[in-house]
Amino acid sequence: MYKAEINKVIRNRKTVYPTEFLRQELSEKLVKEILINATYAPTHRMTQPWHFKVYRGKSKDTLCKIINKIDKKNHSEIKINKFIEKIRLSDTVVSIILTRDSKELVPEWEEIAAVSMAVQNMWLSCYVNNIGSYWSTPQLKDDYARQINLDINQRSLGFFFMGRYNHRETSKLRDDITQKVEWVKN
Repeated sequence: MYKAEINKVIRNRKTVYPTEFLRQELSEKLVKEILINATYAPTHRMTQPWHFKVYRGKSKDTLCKIINKIDKKNHSEIKINKFIEKIRLSDTVVSIILTRDSKELVPEWEEIAAVSMAVQNMWLSCYVNNIGSYWSTPQLKDDYARQINLDINQRSLGFFFMGRYNHRETSKLRDDITQKVEWVKN
């Protein structure tokens, strides 16, 4: 791959919400490739702290049922219903889970950073395959974690929604680099 192509992928990757997804199925092979790419993220001491639960087809109904069981005292029914609608509009929903090393060889923040880099790999892989994607970290993720009985060393870090999308290159608003970088000399 050429430098210009890598720059293009990085600079054009963007959040695409489920309302923008086309109603076209993603192949299981392609979803698996995206997840394999995720596992090539940097990881301190090779703890590889990511774990993914993939919901597609009928298993999305299972996810909707789990979300519907969440205590309405903690989350408004409107928010729960909006979240369920995102699930229904998506071809694939990936639950992103941090699994801490039982020996806790590295600090938790480093493990979260590694999982975040895995998600970035997923995002870039989606972009080059004309797949829209969106990482959501709603408050209900913690109630979801309790519903699916995550282990004590696991934590929900949200959901990654995917669906076919016709990418259009758009300019992204970013602060001028001079506002974000300080060159230290001597």
